[in-house]
Amino acid sequence: MTTLTRRELWYFTGMLVLMGAGWGLTQPLTKIAVSTGYRHFGLIFWQLAIGAALMAVIGLMRGTRLPRARRQLGICLMVLVIGTVLPNSTSYQAAVHLPSGVLSLLLSMVPMWAFPIALALGLDRFSVRRLLGLGCGLAGVLLIALPGAEALNLPVFWVMIALISSLCYGLEGNLVAKTGTAGMDPFQVLYGASLMGAVLMLPVAVLSGQWIPPAAALTIEGQAHVLASVIHVLVYAGYVWLVGRAGAVFAVQVSYLVTGFGVLWAKMILGEAYAPGIWAAMALMFAGMYMVQPRPREALAAS
Repeated sequence: MTTLTRRELWYFTGMLVLMGAGWGLTQPLTKIAVSTGYRHFGLIFWQLAIGAALMAVIGLMRGTRLPRARRQLGICLMVLVIGTVLPNSTSYQAAVHLPSGVLSLLLSMVPMWAFPIALALGLDRFSVRRLLGLGCGLAGVLLIALPGAEALNLPVFWVMIALISSLCYGLEGNLVAKTGTAGMDPFQVLYGASLMGAVLMLPVAVLSGQWIPPAAALTIEGQAHVLASVIHVLVYAGYVWLVGRAGAVFAVQVSYLVTGFGVLWAKMILGEAYAPGIWAAMALMFAGMYMVQPRPREALAAS
């Protein structure tokens, strides 16, 4: 783990909060984007196209080269399918039926799914503490989705569909850890995946009848999707920067903030209200995230 001075710690913590607020905001924006019938393939195309355009600009500033080798393109394709197309297809559909705050809660399962997948792939060792963390996360999900929990009034089927997103993200991270990135940094991987995805998803959006015309950007729903896509790229670039400066163990704490801000923004922007069971589920999931995340090997410097 990177050792930080007190001043650096405060600065990077501020950046962490800013990123958490930004990523958390994308959930209510997604809820707005799907509110009038825009479908997942059309939304995915524009997310990738906007992301690729922004990353092209950032890439020029960073001097980032596009992936070209066959193995690099294969990794970008894997990230595209498992890290964007599958999870976004399910989350966009689930967003039609579930409150935005609940979607944010379910996304907090990413590190908890990642643990058993890492064990299966031989990337991690068994830990009772992390197993208990997985149990807390699953208990939180059951508290939300258990059939018979009428007080929450949530469709169990769509809760299960929404969980596919966090499962995909947990799988994606482990597969990248297993296969490596063929010399690419995380920004290059996302840049290549977004550019490749925009090209591949264009005909899919058109042929599926889910094409969204550019004029839709003038509507509130279109503006919400554009804003969410821009935030995603900027925050992801910031996350890559923070990992390089403060270390991965510090940067991964953003997961708490994304969940918390996602629920907060949903209340403020969409006026969502939650039954006590939702707050209990959040407490369980936060406990689960705390237990499954790796411990730092060094203490932060106090100087």
